[in-house]
Amino acid sequence: MPVLGVIPARLGSTRLPRKPLQLIGGVPLVVRVAQRASEAGVADALVVATDSEEIAAVARAAGVSAVLTQPEHESGTDRVAEVARRAEYAGFDIVVNIQGDEPFLSAAALAGAVDMVRAGFDIGTAAGTVVGDAAQSPSLVKVVCAGNGRALYFSRSAIPFYRDAGSAGDRRYNQHIGVYACTRDALLRWASLPPTPLELSERLEQLRAMENGLTIGVALLDETALPGVDTQEDLERADAHWTATARGAA
Repeated sequence: MPVLGVIPARLGSTRLPRKPLQLIGGVPLVVRVAQRASEAGVADALVVATDSEEIAAVARAAGVSAVLTQPEHESGTDRVAEVARRAEYAGFDIVVNIQGDEPFLSAAALAGAVDMVRAGFDIGTAAGTVVGDAAQSPSLVKVVCAGNGRALYFSRSAIPFYRDAGSAGDRRYNQHIGVYACTRDALLRWASLPPTPLELSERLEQLRAMENGLTIGVALLDETALPGVDTQEDLERADAHWTATARGAA
């Protein structure tokens, strides 16, 4: 089952202008994400999908394939689906949406998401661990799963609710990691569906897939996911972390 990794990158971010071109360790964010995905060795091919010739040029200059997509897409899933529909990518059985603002995505998360699809789920993703009061942040998406790894629900609220728990430090939650592997058919179906009530309530597009019967398998990992880049503060934190990590590896 050959795997295509697609990195959606939109220039018009509102919270952080020109986000894909912002620098992390002196290199554009979109290139850092591509480097991370390439190092994981999971995808047989990797492509940046963007509405901007500027982003495409930056990616290609770094040796990463890039394609221009329609500017009006509402979500990264829609942009990835446009790429999957192209004739030159029709031979890929699994398509992975590698979100363009996740420069610290782990190889285990990427491989785990793909493994869930190979295990028979329509969609695969991953989750790490968040403990205690940190789980209350709505910016961290939580997921609860069945024993076989099938996602039961995703929420910005801290789920499950610990009715009889002791101290907050004892409470452990599954923190969703933003990567989605899909069969090609599941991806195209997902992108063709209209928004659903739960999706609109939580602002989580994976709930649209679940409400329409698509199964999502979650690889549960013993790791704490580093945050993505959504704001200027996130960018500064990510840049500092990257620089410190690079210095430590030198």
